[in-house]
Amino acid sequence: MDTRSNHNALAFDVTHLMVLSIAIPMTLGFMTTPLLGLTNTAVVGRMGNAEALAGLAIGAMLFDLILGSFNFLRASTTGLTAQAYGRHDQHEQQAVFSRAMISALGCGLALLCLSPLLMAAGLRLMGAEGAIAEATSTYFSIRMLAAPAALANYAILGFVLGRGQGNIGLLLQAIINGINILLSIYLGLTLDWGVAGVAWGTMAGETVGALAGLFIVLSGFGKASRPAWSEVFSRHRLAELFALNRDILIRTFVLIGAFTIMTRIGTSFGAVTLAANAVVMNFFLLSGYYLDGLANAAEQIIGRAIGAHYRPAFDRGLKLTTLWSFGLAALGSAFFFLAGPWLISVLTTSPEVRQAAETYLPWAAVTGPTGALAFLMDGVFIGATWSADMRNRMLISFAGYLLMLAVFVPLFGNHGLWLAMNAFLLFRGFFLAMLVKRRADQTFRAAQ
Repeated sequence: MDTRSNHNALAFDVTHLMVLSIAIPMTLGFMTTPLLGLTNTAVVGRMGNAEALAGLAIGAMLFDLILGSFNFLRASTTGLTAQAYGRHDQHEQQAVFSRAMISALGCGLALLCLSPLLMAAGLRLMGAEGAIAEATSTYFSIRMLAAPAALANYAILGFVLGRGQGNIGLLLQAIINGINILLSIYLGLTLDWGVAGVAWGTMAGETVGALAGLFIVLSGFGKASRPAWSEVFSRHRLAELFALNRDILIRTFVLIGAFTIMTRIGTSFGAVTLAANAVVMNFFLLSGYYLDGLANAAEQIIGRAIGAHYRPAFDRGLKLTTLWSFGLAALGSAFFFLAGPWLISVLTTSPEVRQAAETYLPWAAVTGPTGALAFLMDGVFIGATWSADMRNRMLISFAGYLLMLAVFVPLFGNHGLWLAMNAFLLFRGFFLAMLVKRRADQTFRAAQ
């Protein structure tokens, strides 16, 4: 049925195909990331040097932690681009991209300049010494050369997602990770560069991906819609971008803190329980791939609907992404309950860890359903650029999480830890969902 209003030339229909055309490519793109990690680990692992492998793990973790903090570049660009796309405002789309790229390159260069200090702090934090510290330093110093390109890729991905171009997002992820994998194998194994080869492969993948993304995006820009520099650096637009990035950054830090606390408390239960938690946490991470893909679809559709001032598209987009999120989460949960013991046996050969992992499997298997609304609401609020609400509700959810930890970990040990994590996921989704109708009413009323 055609739900478009005759009074709104910007109206558009939201279909299952539209949702999946964004969600599926991005899910596939996200799934190439663990393949990359496995390849790099295998390359260095074949050197037979435990210190090199440990150094790679620490270096990759530090880099991902630092770069992951800048994910706001991707999220804010998606929301603002989607709204400009909904208004059919080519001029503002180019301006959003310009601001995002300038921010990304500026932050990337700042990280590059600060990399010696960041590396020293990371080594001290992780307690790395000797050959492990040397391997970490080698990997981190080379990998950090790609910081400007890596952050540029965040901005580029945010822009293409904001325009609903999930296939381009998948192409760019395939280029980045494909080149990374091939060069890591060639440089690390064939040329025997080891950790340095893996780092140079990663640096090359990020750089080529950024250049390819820039070419694709800039090729689609028309000269007639090119903004003046005074518009790009508009005080109002920059203040809007800064506030959006600030709120998403706070939200990201809190989220990282929640998982860090879970790992830290898990450590107190001993090596077997910690290893078991790490094994079954992979089930939550796998669920996160398709839930993130659907959140990306929500970002674009919700942002576009707000830009077009078209409430029916907002409502239907919310309905369809909710349907797919909970449907896939339920299927994923059922799969993990049935295949979980076999997957655990693949991931670890230790009988003690296997037994413990199977004990905690049910908690990890339900993280898809308990986290579905949280992922989806993040997408809705990013697309709508309701970032202050997202920040505030994350802080409230985190306070609830800490309370759950304080009450249930002493009572139930590791079971209490998993209970608190699932409650945290539920809190995030529920507290944001409570606001959606009121915020939507205010937003669309103001647009009339």
